[in-house]
Amino acid sequence: MKILVMSDSHGAKNAMLQAVEKESPDYIMHLGDCDKDCAVIKAMHPTIPLKAVKGNCDMLSALPAAEEFMLEGKRFLMTHGHIFAVKSTLTRLMDYATEQGSEIVLYGHTHIPHKEQYNNILIVNPGSIGHGMPKKYAIIEINDGNVVCTHKSL
Repeated sequence: MKILVMSDSHGAKNAMLQAVEKESPDYIMHLGDCDKDCAVIKAMHPTIPLKAVKGNCDMLSALPAAEEFMLEGKRFLMTHGHIFAVKSTLTRLMDYATEQGSEIVLYGHTHIPHKEQYNNILIVNPGSIGHGMPKKYAIIEINDGNVVCTHKSL
């Protein structure tokens, strides 16, 4: 399974569409700021499942601030990150992820691509698909239980 992970689009719908068309993912995850941008992706690619959480700029959104779920046998935690103060430290996020038994943690908010293994948890920030140049996103591939994450640019 190929998962496209984007965050902090801030209205950059064209960049999001370019990433989807370039990668042809099986699944899309958006980590907030702006949840309204996801409507364009859903309209243009209705057959690709899309999961999203709200960011600090999505104050009126009905989306959850964090979501936990199973996909391809892996326990995911998705959040924008502002509720865990990720601009200061990842400690609160990782403590929560550890308590929940998460295996893959996705966060945004900082606009800075990041990937590391923390104990048995893969933690990933795709960077910003909406701010800065080049536009950043991440691809997570899960095959036979093996997980590979790659940061990419447009």
